[in-house]
Amino acid sequence: MQYVVKPLGDQAVIVSFGNAIDPKTHLSVKAFATHLEEHPFCGLIEVVPAFTTVTIYYDPGHWIQTNDSRLPYDHVCETIDAVLSSLTEQEETLARMVEIPVCYGGEMGPDLEFVAQHNGLSSDEVVRIHCEGRYLVYMIGFSPGFPYLGGLSEKISAPRRSSPRLVIPAGSVGIAGQQTGVYPIATPGGWQLIGRTPLSLFRPNQEQPSLLQAGDIIRFYQISEDEFRSRADQEGALV
Repeated sequence: MQYVVKPLGDQAVIVSFGNAIDPKTHLSVKAFATHLEEHPFCGLIEVVPAFTTVTIYYDPGHWIQTNDSRLPYDHVCETIDAVLSSLTEQEETLARMVEIPVCYGGEMGPDLEFVAQHNGLSSDEVVRIHCEGRYLVYMIGFSPGFPYLGGLSEKISAPRRSSPRLVIPAGSVGIAGQQTGVYPIATPGGWQLIGRTPLSLFRPNQEQPSLLQAGDIIRFYQISEDEFRSRADQEGALV
């Protein structure tokens, strides 16, 4: 497994597994982050996986108190090397499949027509292609519970809006470049909105607030506006 370790200030390091956003790199990121979360070393504060990196935050005071002459950074690098050497023969784990209902177009997806015209397709063709895809959650970021999904067909890719919206409703499904994603909470944003899901992707009162996790596989399927509103009422979502 190829990787590079770099310091991030005096209380964190970044472990990089490459520059390409692809499933192979993702597996390395996920395997390493999962191991640290399940087997934290003394002094570990937080593990933050991203597209191609894992950032490790640690407490340097843990080693300073031991009167060890080596820097805390050296201890962390030694631990990283030991962990990654044991993960060279990593096994693929079965990914969790999550299905997300979406009401496409209209007020739920005001940019669906733009995406269709941009790609020389009908709105129905955009919906069909979007629902046919299987999307890997590479990382959660930007806002609480926001999934960055890879695997979008080039046939329906679209640029970001030239002028971002000040408020995007929670549950909005968007496209930006060759990525698709779902806004879990109402935030500003510049993605092209093609639909909206009634599911609550961010649930702050639950032990695991984010419905989706890195490594999940997502499938979207179409529902009517009536079904959207019925399910939104059950979820307690704002419509």
